[in-house]
Amino acid sequence: MSRLVELESNGPRTLDPADIDDEKGDVAVCQCGLSESFPFCDGSHRRTDDEDAETTYVYEDGERSVVERVVTRDEE
Repeated sequence: MSRLVELESNGPRTLDPADIDDEKGDVAVCQCGLSESFPFCDGSHRRTDDEDAETTYVYEDGERSVVERVVTRDEE
């Protein structure tokens, strides 16, 4: 499975001591690109449990759709 992820920032996010959850004592970084609290994990990846390995998905407004064709550069 793959996902198209659109980010609004182009710089790094530096973790700050205030980012650490005192109750949990850990920091989970999002790897799926769906977290509402990106770059931190909020459990949104659970929506991807049934994704097919050979399919590309887009998530918009909480809805998942399948992408038929992905172009990453101009075709000649």
